[in-house]
Amino acid sequence: MGAIYVDTEIQRATINQDECVECGTCFRGMSQEHLNPTMVRTVRKLARMFRFRFEPEPDVCPTAAFVMNELEMPRLIRQIFSDPVVEHKSTGIKGRGTEEVKTNDVNPRVTEGEVGYTIEFGRPGVGVRFRDIEEMAMELARLGVHFEAKNPITHLMTDTATGKLRDDILGEKILSAIIEIKTTLDLVEEVLETVERVNLRIDTVTAVGISTRCDGRGDETRLAGLLEELGYGAERAKTNMGLGRSTNLQAA
Repeated sequence: MGAIYVDTEIQRATINQDECVECGTCFRGMSQEHLNPTMVRTVRKLARMFRFRFEPEPDVCPTAAFVMNELEMPRLIRQIFSDPVVEHKSTGIKGRGTEEVKTNDVNPRVTEGEVGYTIEFGRPGVGVRFRDIEEMAMELARLGVHFEAKNPITHLMTDTATGKLRDDILGEKILSAIIEIKTTLDLVEEVLETVERVNLRIDTVTAVGISTRCDGRGDETRLAGLLEELGYGAERAKTNMGLGRSTNLQAA
């Protein structure tokens, strides 16, 4: 997030707490040597005085200055969505906390005639604030979309009919999040137009995944054809083979 910077007035590394998403990367990624801070600063001052270069390894913190903060809500929500080792209590899943449609063969969220969407916010590395996620969710809710119940963003909604999120978290910034919705085939064009329109006015980036259920032969023509008509290059990125367990009750 670029949250750590050198404050030239005090000559110290400083963390912009508003930009920090509490991902823990600095804490886990640095080799911490636990040297005496006074000694380290003295060496650096001598280096500047005698004009010789002092360039420690960029992945080493000589004084073990990084510590993980004890967080409470609403700040805690940053860590929950940004730190890949923290588990979402609402879903029991770590990281962004959604199974997405990758498990559609095991738990058929999207059935024949339906279309599933994953709308991802924040990558690559720009982050996202919940107020921007809410703006997108509320615009989509006006179309009558169905929000996936087992998604952590849905758990933060005070009203799934409107897509409204909790007021206390709207200003919090996180690394990434995903909204999961599904609609009927006739709403695909409106959903994609809505995402494009809202994306122009929110301060982040979005990526959209779209999926549907194949027929018994593994073919799918309706959604792919529609996406081609709308000017999107439709390519099959992932195919679930139904190997987790049978979801075809008739075949079973």
